[in-house]
Amino acid sequence: MTQGNHSTEMAAIILDEGSQITLRELCSACALNAEQVIALVDEGIIEARQVSGTMLFSGVCVGRVRRVVRLEQDLGVNHAGAALALELLEEIEQLRARIRRLERR
Repeated sequence: MTQGNHSTEMAAIILDEGSQITLRELCSACALNAEQVIALVDEGIIEARQVSGTMLFSGVCVGRVRRVVRLEQDLGVNHAGAALALELLEEIEQLRARIRRLERR
């Protein structure tokens, strides 16, 4: 995409459980600072692995963090409340997927 004399490139990356991203990449993808992301790790909302002094996250953390941020902004809940809501929403999604599978039999 070109705008005037400036070229803007867009890239899409598919992130899943097998994907690994750094703290910096997660912060950039979710528009948060490192302290905010680490608070989510401390709350148990997302998990990080330490590899050679670098925090690595699963690609699914991007969706989880973005969802938590929306819950906090839209509903005014704290991290603990967002974590509970996220857990319940994910359980609903799993149950709906199970129902769909059972209905196809």
